[in-house]
Order: sequence, then structure tokens, then C-alpha cells
Amino acid sequence: MLRKAWLILGWLWIATVFYLSLIPHPPKPISFDGVDKLEHFIAYGGLMLWFCQGYLERKTRIRLFMALVVMGVGIEFLQGWGGYRVFEYADMLANTIGVLIGWGLAQTGMGNILFVIESRSGSKASN
Repeated sequence: MLRKAWLILGWLWIATVFYLSLIPHPPKPISFDGVDKLEHFIAYGGLMLWFCQGYLERKTRIRLFMALVVMGVGIEFLQGWGGYRVFEYADMLANTIGVLIGWGLAQTGMGNILFVIESRSGSKASN
């Protein structure tokens, strides 16, 4: 049950990334040079780490990795075609580096966050 909720929250996160990436004037809670690259890095790294909690098989994680990279590239093209946002290769790079770091973190103890939560709550996830 917890795994299902975890995945639903992840899909909501993806929808939020699409929304914030494609609206004309996204909120800017903080502002400094390069903050948008940091936001890209954190969003995509967090998504990769998040979904690796729910999808444990290596093949599934590889597909997830590729899907998130394609998502980041695709959103950049959509931004460029929209006329009110800017297409940037640097954003694609920040997204991809985030996915790579998220993948790497999933191989550490951080890759067991969902299982720690489940063990403390007494529920069990199914794969």
C-alpha cells in the first residue's frame, strides 16, 4: 500500500515538473545566477531517487533513467516551441546530471528510504 502511494506522489511530482516547466511565468522562490540549473538538477535527481524506491529491478530502473532524460530533453524542446520560455542545452545537461546523481544515490543507503519508512510503519510493499 505504501509503495502505491509513493508512486502516485512521484507521478504528481512529474506532473508538477511539466506544469512548472511549461507555464509562462513559473514562481521564483529564490533568485541568483544559475538557480534554474540547480532547480533542474534537484528536480530530476529527486525524481530518479524517488522512483528507484518503488522500482527495484535494474531493467526497470534503466528504463526509468532513459525516460527521465527524454522527459528533460522533450520539455526543453516544448519550451523552445512555446515562444515564451527559452530552450537551453544547459538545462538538458542539468537534468541529465541530476538523473545520474539520483541513480547513484539509489545505490547507497538512500535507496532504501521507502523500506525504512515501511519497516517503521509496519506495512509491507509489494514489488
